Amino acid sequence: MMRQGKIRGLVPVILGIYIFILYGPVLLLPLFSFNDNIYMTFPIRDLTLKWYGQMIEEKAMITALWASVKVTAAIASTIFGFMSAKAMVTYKIVGKGYVLALIMVPLVVPSIILGASLLSFFRQFLDVELTLWTVALAYTLISTPFSLLVIMARLEGFDRSLEEASADLGMSAWQTFRRVTLPLAMPGVLASLLLSFMVSFDEFMLAFFLSSNQATLPVYMYGLLRFPDFLPAILALGSCILVVSVALISTAEWLRRGQDKTLH
Repeated sequence: MMRQGKIRGLVPVILGIYIFILYGPVLLLPLFSFNDNIYMTFPIRDLTLKWYGQMIEEKAMITALWASVKVTAAIASTIFGFMSAKAMVTYKIVGKGYVLALIMVPLVVPSIILGASLLSFFRQFLDVELTLWTVALAYTLISTPFSLLVIMARLEGFDRSLEEASADLGMSAWQTFRRVTLPLAMPGVLASLLLSFMVSFDEFMLAFFLSSNQATLPVYMYGLLRFPDFLPAILALGSCILVVSVALISTAEWLRRGQDKTLH
């Protein structure tokens, strides 16, 4: 009993060390974005907001930002994820486990391998030019598994008899989907949209292989890391992205946790 008590007492300490190692460097990002010096050094003597002004005035950076927003595969991956999840939950599919594992493959394949494979597929097999469209297709590939998992968990949670009752009342399959299935699945759909947006927005390796001359924001930021004068503006933009990312992921988690409350 005493040994168990000691182990339980060590759990918060170990957890605190883990959180510090994992998130400590990330928290330095917004701190140095207010530093008056272009170099990330301690101690910080003066604070300034000028780097945020420089970030807004950097037109190429804003262009890359909008390019990343345009190629996010949130809508496409959520549609594919919803259809796949609906099929997995509703119908008896032969080899369902293998089909699900096949959809999940992009989660375990290294991004550099996936990027090189897609580059060869688009250029040598299909012979198409690399544009933001090829990036968007790649983003859809890696975002769909996340969407599938989130929406499947939602669809498995509500009572199937509600759809049966809708059919018994004379509603068509489309009416049942629109009036029963979709409203009940909406928290999962919204969570999928937010999660898929963040997954595709932050992806670097696939964009590096497939974006050609139209750089997305991660690729653009990577290219500027060689120039110290641009580092503060990158830190400022990174801080903004960090805040938005935390807000979106927190919202997605809140929606996911709220699913059980809406079901009961």
